[in-house]
Amino acid sequence: MKTIRFERQGSIGHIVLANPPYNRLDLQFSHCDIRALVISSEGEDFSFGGEVREWPGKHIDWFRTFVAEVNASYRALEILRVPTVAAVRGVAFGGGFELALCCDFLVAADNAVFRCVEVTTGFIPIAGALQRLAERVGRSRASRFAMLGEPISGALAGHLGIATHVVASSMVEGTAAELAATLANGPTKAYAAVRTLLKAWSAGGVPAADAVMLDITMPLHATEDVTRGFINTAKAFDKNTEPPAMIFHGR
Repeated sequence: MKTIRFERQGSIGHIVLANPPYNRLDLQFSHCDIRALVISSEGEDFSFGGEVREWPGKHIDWFRTFVAEVNASYRALEILRVPTVAAVRGVAFGGGFELALCCDFLVAADNAVFRCVEVTTGFIPIAGALQRLAERVGRSRASRFAMLGEPISGALAGHLGIATHVVASSMVEGTAAELAATLANGPTKAYAAVRTLLKAWSAGGVPAADAVMLDITMPLHATEDVTRGFINTAKAFDKNTEPPAMIFHGR
């Protein structure tokens, strides 16, 4: 049975966790030539995390390979050249929480529940939650959530900067779709540069980002979008008006 499926609607890709009610995670991810990607789920909950029932009795080499493959799958989302959006309702525990944290934008229901549950098994988050939480909320809060396993409501996730958008549960999919449509019609190459520069900052702070900034941004100068963008703004300046909105083609 397929637990994860990939769909495409125009320039927007959708990864759907399709194994309700728990949406346990495996490695069935896809990719396509798209300009934005949405990760959502069927059922009332986003994901209860990894299928732990498969783990007891497995050799450590099997477990090491499994964890490495999960991390590779999640990192593949982060290195895409398009913006990503997670649409989270209900529960996002363990690996499900970590999957959402890999996305640029996290649209959360105000009553969603995020939680690092690994401590309940004597383990720690192994697919990136600890470091990605520390990046978003600081070391002390990351320690608190990972060590105590405290639940984080969607409302609190928005307050702390874990979620970028917080809406009523009934509005999650619509908000994510509207956001993805906006992104899919935006300057795709500029978005890719933003993602790359932020990853450099994550790895080495401001000095690392400064060191690669020119190499990342200068190729944008020759793109069709930027060429038209410069002309659009120059014409507006000649008229002492605000530049009108543009339609970008991602080229």
